[in-house]
Amino acid sequence: MSDESAGGENLVAGIEALGQKLADARKSIARRFIGQEQVVDLTLSALLCGGHGLLVGVPGLGKTRLVDTLSTVMGLEGARIQFTPDLMPADILGSEVLETGPDGSRAFRFIKGPIFCQLLLADEINRASPRTQSALLQAMQEHEITIAGQLHRLGEPFHVFATQNPIEQEGTYPLPEAQLDRFLVEIDVQYPERETEREIILATTGAEEDQAIQVFSAQELIAAQALLRRMPVGESVVDLILDLVRACRPDDITAPPEVQEHVSWGPGPRAAQALMLMVRAAALLDGRLAPAPDDVLALARPVLNHRMALTFAARAQGMDLGELIERTVGHVMQREAAA
Repeated sequence: MSDESAGGENLVAGIEALGQKLADARKSIARRFIGQEQVVDLTLSALLCGGHGLLVGVPGLGKTRLVDTLSTVMGLEGARIQFTPDLMPADILGSEVLETGPDGSRAFRFIKGPIFCQLLLADEINRASPRTQSALLQAMQEHEITIAGQLHRLGEPFHVFATQNPIEQEGTYPLPEAQLDRFLVEIDVQYPERETEREIILATTGAEEDQAIQVFSAQELIAAQALLRRMPVGESVVDLILDLVRACRPDDITAPPEVQEHVSWGPGPRAAQALMLMVRAAALLDGRLAPAPDDVLALARPVLNHRMALTFAARAQGMDLGELIERTVGHVMQREAAA
């Protein structure tokens, strides 16, 4: 047997084994976070891709509960920061303090902040000032921070899941585009279905609640992230990703007229990278050995929605960006079919 064929068999076996482990992780998450399968899959996908997630939903839908459950199931050291207007960067990163030794000598000592963890929950992230929000930029991209000219490496793996309330905007600060782009995916948390809500109230209002159990370790998650990047992606899927991302840029000749007229800025290359990773994760979670074009279409909205902006006129007309993305997906598919 050649090394190439042996490597292929090892890859297939690894993907199949990981798929089973992910199924166990889903079951464990469902002990505390009932229903909302798409939300669970998107959060797991973000972890498998080594990225960060932005959870958007009204209060009381279990966003914080989900992230807390994820830290247990995935075997990650978690930390939570409640973002408030008076939160300072040092409250996140840590700070240097001047200490006096027994001999009277003085020296600075760095005291680590809560960001030194493996899974950070940034609760209501848009309530902090832009200065404080920017404290996460270097950490989210480079997994390290700089304090007083000294680099400090963060935990491995390192993930940020932030929550945001889309309704109450009083006393909030919009996230800057540079930070939004660092979130691999925007996860829209909707109200549960009636039967799901019935299960929730029965499971969470009794004398005891079911508890999630650990399925992964931090090292196993790192290995899964490496395996995901080895999953092959067909040329048709790569071309579809490129066509879709470029069609969402208003200054691109392939963009439909609606995008050129109503979008002020579109997704950059990081969006295409995110789609490449997320379609692989979708295939893994579905027990497949390679992603399909349908994965690109399904993930277009959560990957692109926070990487684009409507013009002022479009917003004044009440246009919905998510619906525009879906129409652009349809435009791209029609063009592909015609070709």
